[in-house]
Amino acid sequence: MVRHASPHMAGDEAKSGETLKKILLVLNCMMLAIGTTCGPLIMRLYFTRGGNRIWLSGWLQTAGWPIITIPLAVSYVHRHHRSSAATTSSTGTSSSSVPRPVQMKAPLFVASAAVGVLTGFDDYLYAYGVAHLPVSTASLIVATQLAFTAGFAFIFVKQRLTPYSINSVFLLTLAAAVLALHTGSDKPEGESKREYAMGFVMTVAAAVLYGFILPLVELSYMKAKQIITYSLVLEYQLVMCFFATAVCTVGMLINNDFQEIPIEAKMYGMGELKYYVVVVWNAVIWQFSFLGTIGVIFCSSSLTSGVIMTVLLPATELLAVIFFKEKFQVEKGISLTLSLWGFVSYFYGEMSLHQNHQPPPPADNGNARPLCQIECTSVMKII
Repeated sequence: MVRHASPHMAGDEAKSGETLKKILLVLNCMMLAIGTTCGPLIMRLYFTRGGNRIWLSGWLQTAGWPIITIPLAVSYVHRHHRSSAATTSSTGTSSSSVPRPVQMKAPLFVASAAVGVLTGFDDYLYAYGVAHLPVSTASLIVATQLAFTAGFAFIFVKQRLTPYSINSVFLLTLAAAVLALHTGSDKPEGESKREYAMGFVMTVAAAVLYGFILPLVELSYMKAKQIITYSLVLEYQLVMCFFATAVCTVGMLINNDFQEIPIEAKMYGMGELKYYVVVVWNAVIWQFSFLGTIGVIFCSSSLTSGVIMTVLLPATELLAVIFFKEKFQVEKGISLTLSLWGFVSYFYGEMSLHQNHQPPPPADNGNARPLCQIECTSVMKII
């Protein structure tokens, strides 16, 4: 005999699901806020107190990938529970197979590995920039990656360019140009002009490369021929971080970083113990940023994720001025204003586009989310 849930029970389950979703959204917003604001600050702290291993700093951005196994394990237990419940309530003729621990198929694995290799080099470029630039300057430069993302997304995934997105690209490019015209005016003490200039160039290169990577992520989702679930996105993130870490590990081996770490720790300005504390929290906080971004996109939308990052950009600037006594000249204020204006223009255009072209609601596929909610333009390394 088939047992049917009553409307009252179904309503309770729906209400419970919505409550859980709101709780998850809040938790992921908190992780995103911590990662976005604290990630660049603790990385800069490593360099300002005597650290100088750039490959190590790049390695730490993704070395916390084992943390991803925690939400993956929770997701698997949840799927297994739902599968068992479906089996219990089904008839004798219907059955429910045990969910696979790993959902990713070979083509998506290869794609995520390739993206991970590129991400490893991008981590190095960004770490080089943070090593030689003030956090406030690096943040504003990296913010321009949205412009590069929009351009590459137009090429790779045929993302539509609206007047708002074109205006955003122009404003973000102008924001970077304002900083470039005044390079050296906020040069950290003891930094040569050449090192500062190289830091600026490397940070711009990091923004360009990450703008190239993100459409590749979306393209791999589109070509995956799989339902994109939260668990699958986590698996993608885990594989990507693993290979990015592997690239930086090779760099560390070539640069003899592993041999130098104990020596550097003993000479660290804050003491040997605090050196390792800074290193460990570097890895943890960057994973907070990754997990928070993924979670917010899945629980809400890419627009929400992008808006949160935009709102936090001034917070990062302010914290850099407070903790590192960085100068905040007029050109940085102009660049920040142009960046925020560009973000507002872009997201307003995206919001208007989604409102005018609302897709029909997708079928209920457990964890499945529409692809538009995991689009590349929001998985941003906005610092």
